[in-house]
Amino acid sequence: MQEIILDTILDCLKILPFLFIAFLIIEFFEHKLSHKTEDTIKKAGKFGPLFGSLLGALPQCGFSVLATNLYITRIISLGTLIAIYLSTSDEMLPILIAEKAPIDSILFLVVLKILIGMICGFIIDLIIRKEETKEHFEICEHDHCDCEHGIVMSAIKHTLKILIFIFVITFILNAAFHYIGEDNIKHIFDKTNFFTPFIAALIGLIPNCGSSIILTELYITNILPLSSALAGLLANSGVALLILFKSNKNIKENLKIVGILYSISAITGLLLKIFGV
Repeated sequence: MQEIILDTILDCLKILPFLFIAFLIIEFFEHKLSHKTEDTIKKAGKFGPLFGSLLGALPQCGFSVLATNLYITRIISLGTLIAIYLSTSDEMLPILIAEKAPIDSILFLVVLKILIGMICGFIIDLIIRKEETKEHFEICEHDHCDCEHGIVMSAIKHTLKILIFIFVITFILNAAFHYIGEDNIKHIFDKTNFFTPFIAALIGLIPNCGSSIILTELYITNILPLSSALAGLLANSGVALLILFKSNKNIKENLKIVGILYSISAITGLLLKIFGV
């Protein structure tokens, strides 16, 4: 057990500086672009899924939460909301950067999420045309980010918070490798397993940054194939679903949104698996 803890600490220390740098860059662009992003989404109109999927790919803290509030007040369409949810990377991007994943792999994942979000968003808006009623909206995505203390302090806090999640998940994975065996774990998520994308998509629906962390770590360690990892990461929208159920009193509508998000994510993962991706 002592060896597992030591290995976990060393793994976390190796990625710590890269994780901080990644979040520092993210915080800089987030504070520079947050208001422009909001204005762009509001004015996008029928091109909402296009701009939504592109802007959703930016690793902005709380952007999917912002989109949730904009949808509840009917400022954006359902297609735009789903496009943003599907393209949102949550903690995927900083972890991939910190783990020094190949640039082509990172770009492939991000571009694929953007394209899937964009296409599905336009299709949804074509099928579901809903009258939009604009209401007063106040931005609340930065309520708990401590951005008033500057981007460096915000980046440090975010880094430490995510590092705790990474430590816990890495410890569990290291313990599993030690006691169960890597081959046996891979067998559970075997690439020929029909249900793996559906399980991964369920994990992705968990409204917590831990779900995107564990999916990314499983992908990096080659336990989850790209198809299943993508299914989970498409379904993951950070804490947005939590905000949706908290703020939107229409439970039936909320369940429909979750169902659409899960179906698109799981089916996409299954199709990629069938085609051997």
